[in-house]
Amino acid sequence: MLVGHRLPERTRSVVTDCLGLVTLLMAALSAYQVTAPSLEDTVGDGAPVLIVLGSLLIGSIAGSLLQIERRLEGLAGVLQRRMRHDGGGHAERERFIEGWMTASLLFCVGPLTILGTLSDGLGRGIDQLVLKSVLDGFAALAFASTFGIGVLMSALSVAVIQGSLTVLGVLLGSVLPDAHIAALTATGGLLLVGIGLRLLRIREIPVGDMLPAIVVAPLLTALVAAFR
Repeated sequence: MLVGHRLPERTRSVVTDCLGLVTLLMAALSAYQVTAPSLEDTVGDGAPVLIVLGSLLIGSIAGSLLQIERRLEGLAGVLQRRMRHDGGGHAERERFIEGWMTASLLFCVGPLTILGTLSDGLGRGIDQLVLKSVLDGFAALAFASTFGIGVLMSALSVAVIQGSLTVLGVLLGSVLPDAHIAALTATGGLLLVGIGLRLLRIREIPVGDMLPAIVVAPLLTALVAAFR
C-alpha cells in the first residue's frame, strides 16, 4: 500500500492488467482438469464438460437467487465503514469491495486450496499450503498496491474457507475422490476466468453469484457416477 500510493495511475493499471493475464493462465491450468483421467474414468468420456456446465448453471442460479454477490458487497461496505469512521467516498468504497472480493476469490478458488487444506486436515503435511501461501503472498503485494486495504480483508475469507476445509478433512477423512476434486477444480478454473475478465475490465461477471458451483460440481459428479 505504501508503494502503491507513490505509483501513477497508469502504472497501477498495468499491474492490474498483469494480474488479470496471470489469473487467466491459472484459470486455464485449473480448467484443464476437465480432461483428468480420474474424472473421465468415473463419469465417462463425454460427461466432464457437461458436469462443469451443469455445475455452473445450477450454482449460478442458486447464487443469483440468494444474491450472494450483493450480500458480499454489503458486508464489505460494513467492514469498510467500521475501519474508516468517515466511510470514504463512493469510488473508495468500490475500490475496497473490488479488492476484497477479487483477492478472496483468487485465493480461495483453485486446486491448492482444496488439496492443501484437505492434506493438512488428514495429517499429510502442509507442503501444498506453504506453496500456496507464497504464491498468494506475492499476489497480495501486487493487489494491495492497486486496491488498498480491501485486500487485507481477504485474510478473513481465507481463514474461514481454508480453515473449514481443514476441519472437514480432520473430521471426515478423505471425503473427495480424485474425480470429484478434478470436477471442482475445473469449475473453479472457469470462475477464475470470470475474475480475470473483471481485472482486465472486459466484463463485470458476477463471480460471487457463481460460487455455489464449486459445491455443486462434486455432488453432480457423484450423481452421474451413481447412474453410470
